[in-house]
Amino acid sequence: MKTIDKENLSEAVGQVIEGKVIVFPSETSYGLSCDATNQSAVDKIFAIKERAGDKTLLIVVPSVEDAKKYLEWNEQIDEMAKKHWPGPLTIVGSAKLGNMEVEKLADGAVSKDGTIAVRASAFPELKNLSEKTGRPIISTSANVSGENNLFNSEEIKSFFANRDIKPDAFYDCGDLPSRPPTTIVKVANNAVDILRQGEIDL
Repeated sequence: MKTIDKENLSEAVGQVIEGKVIVFPSETSYGLSCDATNQSAVDKIFAIKERAGDKTLLIVVPSVEDAKKYLEWNEQIDEMAKKHWPGPLTIVGSAKLGNMEVEKLADGAVSKDGTIAVRASAFPELKNLSEKTGRPIISTSANVSGENNLFNSEEIKSFFANRDIKPDAFYDCGDLPSRPPTTIVKVANNAVDILRQGEIDL
């Protein structure tokens, strides 16, 4: 696993464009990120996390306008987006099936029930990664499913040191503050269900 200094975001961007999986900071902790349109990279994240294939991964985009390419927009989503995006809120809603941008997404980004989880991130590094690659970015915690989140460099290096399947690179931003998880909501049938109460109190 190659280490990339935090001053070299362009190198991390290059890794993602090349189809690599990188450990990258997010709103809450270090996460695993890749180009959400690259099937082999998305498959590798599932393997690293030992995650069941039916548990889809969320995508991060840099703006509300980008989110509209993937989500069937409605009044409830619009209200939350105006209030909380960009920010630590993930919205699960109906994917805009048939839209070219959705069709480009790898298997594992759109659920079998036709829903998709999207966040317009305000976290500078993650937002910049999506902007500079020009791609939606997978962002999921850098751990095995069900284990604790990781917040500092040494934890990351230790965790992946002896694992058979490793990320390709680690964008090292040092120690991250321990933050609450992002809030996740599902919008369906004109109702909003809170799937996880996090940093944003709904």
